[in-house]
Amino acid sequence: MLAQGGPWALSVISLVLLLWQEVSAINVPLDLKQPPTIMKQSLKDYIVDPRDNIIIECEAKGNPVPTFSWRRNGKFFNVGKDPRVTMRKRSGTLEISFRSGGRPEDYEGEYQCFASNDFGTALTSKILLRVSKSPLWPKEVLEPVVVSEGSPLVLACNPPPGLPPPLTFWMDSGMMPITQDKRVSMGLNGDLYFSNVLAKDSHTDYSCNARFLFTHTIQQKNPFTLKVQTKEPYNDTSSVNSTDPYGGRKVAETTPNFLSPTGTDSSRMVMRGEKLKLECIASGVPTPSIKWFKKGGDLNQKVKLDNFNKTLRIDSVSEEDAGEYMCMANNKIGSIRHSIYVQVKAAPYWLVQPSNLVLAPDENGLLVCRANGKPKPHIQWLVNGEPIESDSSLPNPSRSVAGDTIMFRSVQIGSSAVYQCNASNDHGYLLTNAFVSILDMAPRMLGPKNQLIKVIENNRTFLDCPYFGSPLPELRWFKNGQGSGLDGGHYRAYNNGTLEIKRARAEDQGTYTCVASNILGTEENQVRLEVKEPTRIVRAPEHQSAIRGTMARFDCRVKSDLTLPITVTWLKDDKPLSLGSRLKKDEDSLSIPNVHEGDEGTYTCTVRTEIDQDTASARLTVLEDASLSPSQSSVLPTDRPDSPMDLELSDPEARSVRLTWIPGDDHNSPVTLFVVQFEEDGWQSGKWQNLSSYPGDLNSVILELSPFVNYQFRVIAVNSVGQSLPSLPSQRYRTSGAPPDAIPSGLKGWGTRKNNMEISWEPLLDTERNGPYLRYSVWWRRKDTREEWSNVTTVETKHIVHDTETYVPYEIKLQAVNDFGLGRESNIIIGYSGEDKPTAPPTDLRVSKIDSTKVNVHWTPVDPSTVLGEFKEYRVYYWREGSMVKGLRVNKEKRTKGFYSTVAQPTGILTDLQPYSHYRIYMVVANNRYEGPPSNHVEFRTKEGVPEAPKFFKIIQRSTDVIHLEWDKPLEPNGILIGYKLKYQTVNGSRVGPMQMESFLPNVTTYTLRLPERAVRYKFYMAALTQVGAGEVYAEESPHFTNEAYSKDQVDIATQGWFIGLMCAIALIILILLIVCFIKRSRGGKYPVREKKDLPLDAVDQKGEDGSFDYHSDEDNKPLQGSQNSLDGGVKESDDSLVDYGEGGDGQFNEDGSFIGQYTVKKDKDETEGNESSEATSPVNAIYSLA
Repeated sequence: MLAQGGPWALSVISLVLLLWQEVSAINVPLDLKQPPTIMKQSLKDYIVDPRDNIIIECEAKGNPVPTFSWRRNGKFFNVGKDPRVTMRKRSGTLEISFRSGGRPEDYEGEYQCFASNDFGTALTSKILLRVSKSPLWPKEVLEPVVVSEGSPLVLACNPPPGLPPPLTFWMDSGMMPITQDKRVSMGLNGDLYFSNVLAKDSHTDYSCNARFLFTHTIQQKNPFTLKVQTKEPYNDTSSVNSTDPYGGRKVAETTPNFLSPTGTDSSRMVMRGEKLKLECIASGVPTPSIKWFKKGGDLNQKVKLDNFNKTLRIDSVSEEDAGEYMCMANNKIGSIRHSIYVQVKAAPYWLVQPSNLVLAPDENGLLVCRANGKPKPHIQWLVNGEPIESDSSLPNPSRSVAGDTIMFRSVQIGSSAVYQCNASNDHGYLLTNAFVSILDMAPRMLGPKNQLIKVIENNRTFLDCPYFGSPLPELRWFKNGQGSGLDGGHYRAYNNGTLEIKRARAEDQGTYTCVASNILGTEENQVRLEVKEPTRIVRAPEHQSAIRGTMARFDCRVKSDLTLPITVTWLKDDKPLSLGSRLKKDEDSLSIPNVHEGDEGTYTCTVRTEIDQDTASARLTVLEDASLSPSQSSVLPTDRPDSPMDLELSDPEARSVRLTWIPGDDHNSPVTLFVVQFEEDGWQSGKWQNLSSYPGDLNSVILELSPFVNYQFRVIAVNSVGQSLPSLPSQRYRTSGAPPDAIPSGLKGWGTRKNNMEISWEPLLDTERNGPYLRYSVWWRRKDTREEWSNVTTVETKHIVHDTETYVPYEIKLQAVNDFGLGRESNIIIGYSGEDKPTAPPTDLRVSKIDSTKVNVHWTPVDPSTVLGEFKEYRVYYWREGSMVKGLRVNKEKRTKGFYSTVAQPTGILTDLQPYSHYRIYMVVANNRYEGPPSNHVEFRTKEGVPEAPKFFKIIQRSTDVIHLEWDKPLEPNGILIGYKLKYQTVNGSRVGPMQMESFLPNVTTYTLRLPERAVRYKFYMAALTQVGAGEVYAEESPHFTNEAYSKDQVDIATQGWFIGLMCAIALIILILLIVCFIKRSRGGKYPVREKKDLPLDAVDQKGEDGSFDYHSDEDNKPLQGSQNSLDGGVKESDDSLVDYGEGGDGQFNEDGSFIGQYTVKKDKDETEGNESSEATSPVNAIYSLA
């Protein structure tokens, strides 16, 4: 206990807390000797059902396995002597059975379990066992209650006391709840309160009911008969409205008076964490309204108002909820107030809960037990269930107790024990166990070896590395065996050995090593992390309709990581779909042939991998087959539905109204959805907007509305074909005004200049204004200061705070205001004033571990205060100055890479470098807007690497027995070329021959291979070599054909320049010849092209007397196919065709415009070869003469 010299002792404790080791909770492997630990116990306040056996739980672990004993009402409970009580094996759990008789009430009392082994004793909390009770309602005769109209009334419930207390509610003889409203409601005690009675309240069946939770029974009190006396006869058919509930009868108006609670003030005591309910129910005519206030401040967001504002509720009370609450009841006659003084007490609750402590011999340690409460709890320490006495006859020199702390110094093996901390005050107690185990052990890993963790990109992941050792080992994480320990940035290392990666990226993939070390040794384990692409449905199924007997098809195309196997499953109406002979599923879709009514429903495609999944759904609607219903399907085909009709508004409330309509004709396709739209004439008059949608089987709905809006509504019906025209608008309905309900979203503060902060937010929607003259009240102040809030009210959606310091945090909040009052305040957000250019560069930039394609970068970080903004990254600028290969030109474009690191000795890896190159780098620090000054420049040269693939690799077969190979050196040798390596093997379909290899000097770029057989084909693999090794392989296979050149770079002949030129020349010559022919024809010339011709003339060939063809034949008046008529109907195009110059009409053109086949000329054996021969005038012959 605390010594007499209190201040000196407290200073010693403070020094010990700073210098001695305080160890967090540790899980000791169960194969090691250790004291007991309670794992499971029953509730401290334990109520049981008398119809069931009683089970009192007590589970514990330890080595050796603990033995168990019980105390009942503070005395040893001999379990073996009671035949109804048994204890489970290897457990302390008690089971009390009443199969052979006995009363559960006989076992009520206070129980406590003790678990012991050779190293100590742990104990449970004291468990108060009580049996649930649901007593019957006392029999009573209730006289009729007679009361005058307008008078207040209380119908008492007085439910029988139960354990736990029952829930009460009022019903009539038809088992219908009594309607409750602002005038009539049930109080917290179960009584039914009438602020004033009306004639219509006269009934004979007001019955209070009590529901007992444990027995699931409901007991009913004898019903009340209520008779209301009126000064005038009451006619229940007369009109009763909200402005005159008395139907014209004269009822005296009265000022409010409180029915509950009574008097002007009262008090309530509530425990911290419990639910607080305050009630104010008042009488009066007209019915009073209730308002709540709190003295010294506004009601906070925790406060909820129930029961028509008559009940104030706080679900979890804390100390700041104490104070004076006032309720005010008012009507037009007057008002009355009542004050309720709320006092918050607190049973003990933990501030610091002691946890198990494992120490090595000669180590020091602490057990700390701190609790709070009201009143402040008393702390008592026990060891193995017995109180620690300061004047013990056997003092422990290695242990001293000072209030809420036990200090251990130079502990030795054999002093293990279980310590209990008991914190208690007038309202309850806390009891917890913490063992002290003395062990001497080198580090050991508790988790599986070389675990593989797969995570989806951009997700958070945890790498576990549970460990143990004594003294407590230090654990550090490394990635790929490099760098300093991982902690900071997007890594976070926990004391239990877990490493958190806040957002996994592709570059986070690799092998992570956790190393645990203490003075007795070192142990490590590895976890391999693979970062995978997310699984996504990129083409989802779509809603569709299908005629009965046709096929329906739902798409479900998936994109996923190629290394993760996927499983695609289909559900119908959330149940597994049975795929049989009819329903077919392939990789990307589901096919449903011959659909029928049973196929209609919602189909869901679910694609899963071992680490994630995605789903998409669509609905299938089956339509009637046209052949089975010709009268409907052919005469009335499927179409959009008709507009809904006869819109009617009813049941008006402050923020809701009922809309009813009559659906139109669905045109043989059922309506699946009704869309309700609204138009308001205040802000966007004439613009129709969607309000809500409802299933197609509804035609009467309650519309949730916004205050201060003059609405009118219309309805649109939707079926599988489309949507109907809108219905005619309803009558208008105006809701009353109110303060804004919505809190403006998107609140943020960010500087646009270095000395300002722009606070901005999203404006409220027009329907969220709730009243006229909407404005916004903006509040801000420096964070972590006690300065007053600054405030401005504006109708804009932003406000700029000027003359701020550079990049300082501000607390910001916002609320909307209109003429009806203040809206709710937003949560406080943190904004920042503007950023400026960082003033300091990173220093001591250097590189290490230079490889062919990567290098480690190190630097000394800047002082965070010099960033003058939010730190974004350290940004490295690097570029290639040149290649160490002589004569090779390089691209000197600058590239960047960012490193996010906040550790004291940061490091990063610069990757994707070009081997055998000269690089230069520098670094800057960057915030969100600016970069700082550059660091020192560093030059380095990457090591030699393997070369790229040869620039080209051609296979040319110039004869049937030889293949000629050509290649060129790589564009990026990545070092000094020392030669080329050629591998090749014969291929015949899927069969391949043995691999053969040839090596060449760097200046050799050709090779000739003799073929053993004409039909042999080869697969070639060509790679360049440096001292590092072979580079990228250029693979090619010899072609099927011979006597033609083949290479990877082969292009189509139609794209070659010489071929295009030749074709252009031919086209030009043809054009010239056609022009000449046309000119001669226009002059009336005749061409004797068929002299001495034996072949008969075609019908279109009209021969003149001189043997020539007359081109002014009757056919001139017939337009050719595809020719266009002139304005006067004549044909202006010649009958000449290129077909006449070839062999028939088979002349065709290739896709590139070239002719297919050979050009030929018709020659007769007896045709003369004079100056007027047909060959001399044939355009085709002219082409051949050129060839």
